[in-house]
Amino acid sequence: MTKGKPMLEIKDLQKSYGDFTALKNLSLTVQQGEVFGLLGPNGAGKTTTIKTCAGLLHPDRGQIKINGYDLTKKGEQAKASMGYVPDHPVLYEKLTGREYTTFVARLYGVEEKELSQSSEEYFRLFAMEEQIDNLVGSYSRGMRQKAAIIAALLHRPPFLLLDEPTANLDPRSARLVKDIFLSWKEHGRTVLLSTHVLEIAERLCDRIGIIYQGELLAVDQVDKIIGSSGVTLEEVFLELTEGQDEQARAIIAELSGDGNDD
Repeated sequence: MTKGKPMLEIKDLQKSYGDFTALKNLSLTVQQGEVFGLLGPNGAGKTTTIKTCAGLLHPDRGQIKINGYDLTKKGEQAKASMGYVPDHPVLYEKLTGREYTTFVARLYGVEEKELSQSSEEYFRLFAMEEQIDNLVGSYSRGMRQKAAIIAALLHRPPFLLLDEPTANLDPRSARLVKDIFLSWKEHGRTVLLSTHVLEIAERLCDRIGIIYQGELLAVDQVDKIIGSSGVTLEEVFLELTEGQDEQARAIIAELSGDGNDD
C-alpha cells in the first residue's frame, strides 16, 4: 500500500427505499492511514452509506472503490480488503466465541497458528478470556459487540468499516477500541466509523463528515469545521442539522412544567 492513496472512493452515490431517498449524490474520499468519522442524526444516511460500502446494499447509482477495487466489478477483492462491524451485529448463536471468530478469520484465509494466538490475545484484551469457549447465544449485547469487533480485526484488513462501534460497550472497552483504531492508523491502515458520540469525533478522527437527509453538509478536519469562532462541535453539528429548534424547546419547557402555569 502506498502512503496517502485513496482507500475509499465514493462517487455520486444515490440510494432510495421506495419514494424515500436515503442518499443524494454522495461523494467522499477517505485516504489510507486516516480515521474518518461520519456524523449525523438518526435517519441521516450513515448506516445506508456504510452498508452500501460493505456491499450489503446495492446503490441506485454511483460508484464505490475500496483499496482501488470497484465494489461492483471486483467485489471479492474489495471485500477482502475490509473488516466490517454493523450497528447491530448478528452472530451465530450456536457457536462459541472462539468458533465464531475462527470461522470468520478462515473466510479471509488467516493461517491456523496465527489465528489461534491472535484470537486468544484479543479476547484477553477485552477481558473475555473466560467466555471465549461459551456459546455466543449466552453473550450480553456488549460481549457480542466485542466479538464482532474481534472478528473484524483478525485478518488485519487495510480498511475498517464500522457502524457505531462503541455502542453497548463499557467505558474500558470503548477506550480499548479507540486505542486500537489509533494503533491501526499508525500502521497505515484506514478506519471509517459512524458515531453519535461527538467526543469520539473530536479526539479520534482526522477528518469528519456531517451527513443530513442523505447529503454531506461538511467534510474537513474538526478544527477547520469549528473555525476560530469559539463554538463547539456540538453547536456546529446542531446548526447544520437544524437541531436548534425553537418549537422543540417550547415543547420541552411545557412537558417539564408542573401543569399549574397560567
